[in-house]
Amino acid sequence: MKKAIFLPKSVELLLKGALFTNLPHNLIAGLITGIVALPLAIAFGIASGATPEQGLFSAIIGGFLISLFSGSRVQIGGPTGAFIVVVYDIINEFGYSGLIVSTIIAGIILIFFGILRLGSIIKFIPYPVTLGFTSGIAVLIALTQLNDFLGLELTHLPASIPEILLVYCQHLTQINPTTVGLGLATIILIIICRHFIPKLPGSLLAVILFALIAFFFGLEVETIGSKFGNINNSFPRPVFPQLNLDLLTKLLPSAVTIAVLGAVESLLSAVVADGMTGRRHNSNTELIAQGISNIITPVFGGIPTTGAIARTATNIHNGGNTPLAGITHAFTLLLIVMLFGKYASAIPLVVLSSILLTVAVGMSEYRLFFQMFKAPKSDIVVMLTTFFLTVFLNLTVAIPAGIVLAALLFMSRMESVAGAKIIDPNKTQDPSFDDPFAIGNYTISQGIIVYEINGPFFFGAAKRFQYEAIETAPKVLILRMRNVSAIDATGIFALKDIIKTCNQNNCTVLISAIQKQPLAALEKAGITKILKPGQVFLNIAQALEYAENIIKSKDSGQS
Repeated sequence: MKKAIFLPKSVELLLKGALFTNLPHNLIAGLITGIVALPLAIAFGIASGATPEQGLFSAIIGGFLISLFSGSRVQIGGPTGAFIVVVYDIINEFGYSGLIVSTIIAGIILIFFGILRLGSIIKFIPYPVTLGFTSGIAVLIALTQLNDFLGLELTHLPASIPEILLVYCQHLTQINPTTVGLGLATIILIIICRHFIPKLPGSLLAVILFALIAFFFGLEVETIGSKFGNINNSFPRPVFPQLNLDLLTKLLPSAVTIAVLGAVESLLSAVVADGMTGRRHNSNTELIAQGISNIITPVFGGIPTTGAIARTATNIHNGGNTPLAGITHAFTLLLIVMLFGKYASAIPLVVLSSILLTVAVGMSEYRLFFQMFKAPKSDIVVMLTTFFLTVFLNLTVAIPAGIVLAALLFMSRMESVAGAKIIDPNKTQDPSFDDPFAIGNYTISQGIIVYEINGPFFFGAAKRFQYEAIETAPKVLILRMRNVSAIDATGIFALKDIIKTCNQNNCTVLISAIQKQPLAALEKAGITKILKPGQVFLNIAQALEYAENIIKSKDSGQS
């Protein structure tokens, strides 16, 4: 029985009467996750080129909608590091109104992904591609955060990486030792908490502790207040952008990038959550939930949102097992912003940049990145291509290029795996007692060619077969397809072309032992109609017997 395309876990559990089970545990998990999400939401907002409150309300609104409509019981949503570079580029080129439009388009695309049941397909994006672009994003995040970490206070960074590095080198004399010291202290505190006190949110502790130290000791460091002013803690009013065809066309590539990133990261987060909880999520519902969030959140001043792996894991570790935990997480953030938002202006930017540096290190998966160099060369090529395109060009190009390259290399592999060979009648074949239909058990007369195909009959093997079969020009061509598990459009057209060519050259084509899927594909394509009746056989014995009769008939006709 197929899963419903859209059935949120909150609705499913409510109908089963299980939504409010373990309510205290879910409330506590949501409270803790909301506290952990606070500094990250601010940091992601600032790093994306938006404002702190835009990051916060993205986590609040997006987090609420994703938990409410999610296909996972425990998914926690909000802004994530994967979007930083994309969002920054869009805001830099098109302004915030451009970001609103591209995010809404991305939301619509995500909903279509879900309706078309693409949830399971998106999860099969090759791992070297995902590793390449996540590592590339991590490098970009780290490079952009060095400005605040070093206390350079540069108002604008160039778009290209070489230019960014050149600017940093030109301003090395402006490094603020106090800022760097505060940043290193933040990183050390986060590492200590992560390894020795894992239940203590190190990033939040660093924000509170170093904001107090900077304030009471009058440290000369840039803060949220000095750069952005006081955080507006009133709930944002909806803003609807003006649309025009020209703007939509320009923003479509960025929207597709946001949609693919959101889909991949949310489904990856849901898969990780399944492994931790032993439950299964509905991937299509998850995509639609992400789409709803990314349509509504930007209208209220937010940035793109998706499932967040670290916050989802935090939720699970603290006992969350229903969507109520994620909803509580959103309301916790809202309450904190409303009550204490005005104090956030005292947070030093270097503390937030240091938090993002630790996020970038974790996101880079550097251990797996270097382990990938032990993989096949084609995987290394895909990973490095995606990585360098992400770092030196942009994600809009890197992701499609990585996927296309991976697909081409996969098809090249399939060609080498799909063995196809002509059985030479002049060479003695060894008989086999284990396989009654082994070719060595039969005698092949002159004028009969048996072309045996093993494995999927995709375009590479099809083209090779097409050239070889035409060159041999036999009287009878037997296509032995007992080991062909699947056939694609190129394979079908190659077969059709061979059959037509053979018919024109007075060569009879026979098909032996074809499986159900390839036979159904050939019938649908109309290939069986251009074969003469009785030219498809259950096994090679029947095909060879029929071929021998054709040879005898042609020989007697010639004499």
